[in-house]
Amino acid sequence: MGAAGSPRHRAEARLLAPALGVWAVAWLVVSLPDLGVPRLVAPAVLWSGALGCLLWMLRRRRASAAALLVACSAAALVATVAGYALASRDASPLARAAASHGTAEVVIELTSTPRAARAGAGAPAWAAEASAHLLRADGTTVSVDGRAVAAVPVTVEFDPGEGRAAFASRVRVEVRVFSAPAAERSAYRLRGVEPGEVSPPPWWAGWAEPLRAALVSAAAGLGGDGGALVPGLAVGDTSAVGDGLDQAMKASSLSHLTAVSGANCALVTAGAFWVCGRLRARRGIRVLVAVLALIAFTVLVTPQASVVRAAAMALVVLAAFAAGRPGGGVAALSAAILLLLAIDPWYARDYGFALSAAATGGLLLLARPLGAALGRVMPRPLAFVVAVPLAAQLACQPVLVLLDPSVSIAGVAANLLAAPAAPIGTVLGLAACLVLPWLPSVGFALAQLAWLPASWIALVAHGAAGLPCSRLPWLPDAPGALLLAACTLLGLWLALARRRPRRLVLAAALALAVAVAVPLGAAGGAGLVSALGRPADWDVAVCDIGQGDAVLLRSEQHVALIDTGPDPAALERCLALVGVDRVELLVLTHWDADHVGGASALGGRVDVVLHGPLDGARSSRALGPLVDGGAEHVEVTAGRSGTLGALAWRVLWPEQRALPGNDASVVLEVDAPDYRGVFLGDLGEQAQVRLRRAAAPGPVDLVKVAHHGSADQSEPLYRELRASVGLIGVGADNGYGHPTERLLGMLSTSGTTVLRTDRSGTVLLDADDGAFRIWSERRDAGPPAGRPAGGP
Repeated sequence: MGAAGSPRHRAEARLLAPALGVWAVAWLVVSLPDLGVPRLVAPAVLWSGALGCLLWMLRRRRASAAALLVACSAAALVATVAGYALASRDASPLARAAASHGTAEVVIELTSTPRAARAGAGAPAWAAEASAHLLRADGTTVSVDGRAVAAVPVTVEFDPGEGRAAFASRVRVEVRVFSAPAAERSAYRLRGVEPGEVSPPPWWAGWAEPLRAALVSAAAGLGGDGGALVPGLAVGDTSAVGDGLDQAMKASSLSHLTAVSGANCALVTAGAFWVCGRLRARRGIRVLVAVLALIAFTVLVTPQASVVRAAAMALVVLAAFAAGRPGGGVAALSAAILLLLAIDPWYARDYGFALSAAATGGLLLLARPLGAALGRVMPRPLAFVVAVPLAAQLACQPVLVLLDPSVSIAGVAANLLAAPAAPIGTVLGLAACLVLPWLPSVGFALAQLAWLPASWIALVAHGAAGLPCSRLPWLPDAPGALLLAACTLLGLWLALARRRPRRLVLAAALALAVAVAVPLGAAGGAGLVSALGRPADWDVAVCDIGQGDAVLLRSEQHVALIDTGPDPAALERCLALVGVDRVELLVLTHWDADHVGGASALGGRVDVVLHGPLDGARSSRALGPLVDGGAEHVEVTAGRSGTLGALAWRVLWPEQRALPGNDASVVLEVDAPDYRGVFLGDLGEQAQVRLRRAAAPGPVDLVKVAHHGSADQSEPLYRELRASVGLIGVGADNGYGHPTERLLGMLSTSGTTVLRTDRSGTVLLDADDGAFRIWSERRDAGPPAGRPAGGP
């Protein structure tokens, strides 16, 4: 296997074993509380194991015992750090606020650049899901209800009001608190209930925000997909990347180019070394300048998981170089993984961290042997050019399957075509970012030059994504990832190993063919079987779009849609699944991203939009592509009515002069020939009480459960509705605990059959005199449900 088989390379590769073992331990220990295991169990077991290894080493004096001792001690340290962090979460007064579904006034410091939850219509003006640490005004603790406690990591959705939120900004805001699973890095999810008060970032971070803002502004003036990609290539800012380009980048396996990682850090450190070399600086000065440049770059792009991994690895390499003992890349990667997991065990479950580490490991371990193997069938220079993206793709694909159960076919070719342009666009974009505030003309000229390679990358992305069969379906979740990893290892063994028995090769090749063919057939065949079994006649379709709402109503081939969900691509998939191309009536219940974020998918395909009270920029972003596409939009309140084919609809809520928000959701009552239904938007309990008094909706056959099944519900309303079927649009592992046991208990008491998109996928209902025949995408939803309207 060439150089890859050298003793030094094999010794370095063995260093990965303890790193991967500690990674597996970290992945497990942070999730043990979710399984009911006390958080002290794992540290106790692992420290006992480390003690046993120590005694064994003292007795036998074997090198293997020393290696095992280091691995056990590192794992025990990670488990201890995780246990301490979990204890801090439980001790936070936010735990009490979350248990009571209450609110708290907090001060948060953003630990990432604020970004919209979804890059599309309806997304919040400023980062709806920015990571943050809770702090008091002095920057050391958090104050909730007058008590000060240690900072805990959170995810926050907030409106910055008149301020401009940026990385390291502090925001004082009143929030509603929700618990998150122990396996998530964020201890709690915070949702702002009113605009926050923003304080500027401190000096060490404040210098970077004007640079980023200047680059984004200049790139916006360049136009096209190239202008949208320039900030992403340079500093990882993808806020200008539209839904179409984003999907094309993902489908062509090029999205890593806008995720700042090892290549960017390598360019920065190499540039610092080059400048110092030209100045004939000593080695210590070179290392110091490189470290400072790396820290400044990390602040500029903000410390995302992939950036932190790359920076830690670079620091390990620089430290070894400064000591005069430069080590290999695999050793540096292993040390960086161990160091970061000891600091934050939740990195073990971070996809960005996993993809960054996997890509780096693939390049270090696989690129050279793959190049040598390919060199036997093609010119060697070309072979090594192909080997680089192939190695990264093979290493990352098992992780990517967890995010999207498919295998990219065009990814390697797309990366080969885009690879020459990426470093040029990155360097020119970064230079423009640094120059723009002081020399705007020069900076804009550099941005224009960066636009050229960025436009080429966008062209490659669209071309690769448009190829037929550019992605093949695969088994989802952990089984699919493990199977693909096994197939990859087996394929590499067949391609790289030499002097192997012929029978063993044939058996391995046959096993690989079966292992690949079976999941491809199962995944592809499942879609075909699903399409063949899907009923042609349906009256209601509940789209599986994750944590959000999107419900289709059909009457005499006329179609209405209530909300669009958070993701345009997910809505497109649902519309294609049920065969809907045009929506005559679109109801946007309110302006949260999980209800209107997918609206951009409907531009030019909607006739009329009904909505509640407008909400400034949020409602403008949602309505913009719809109005530009020719849709008429109408603000409605209780009493508005109309028809859709043979279906009559009436608005039950909101009241006149309602303020925007969940409690101003448009509540629609529909009366069709074979069923009667009510769609409750995101109304909270108090608004539901007022709705029941004002509208007296009475018994129905179908109810769209409010707010994804949260606990904020009115039991008397559901008792009055007595719906035979309750629809809940909810994402799997949503972190909010939706649907709650309280809500499910209410529906059970009311005799309501629950249909959840997290379990059943997209659901189609065919109404027949108040009863429903049910088809579900993922599993049999049970026997026909329902009773005649007005029945007992």
